[in-house]
Amino acid sequence: MIFITARFRVQPDAADRWPEITRSFTDATRAEPGCLWFDWSRSVDDANEYVLVEAFRDGAAGGAHVSSDHFSNARRELPQYLVETPRIVNFEVPGDEWSELGEMKVDGA
Repeated sequence: MIFITARFRVQPDAADRWPEITRSFTDATRAEPGCLWFDWSRSVDDANEYVLVEAFRDGAAGGAHVSSDHFSNARRELPQYLVETPRIVNFEVPGDEWSELGEMKVDGA
């Protein structure tokens, strides 16, 4: 799978509205056949920062994502709400699901 994590520093006046601002992009991406997950989280240390954790089945699915109309729309629309260019980590990993964190195994689960 293609695993991507990106950090978005959002302008303070848009930070509370970021989930609404990105809703159509998020929904359309989650509906892509090759999308495994596409999840936003807000930083607990910086209320103006959101982290996006996303995964796609393979390189073809990732390519379809960046070639989609909703990705093109996001490229045009989202930068106006950002403080800086988002930062990203992108790599290919085996599998298609989250692995268990064995160091924090919950007994009975």
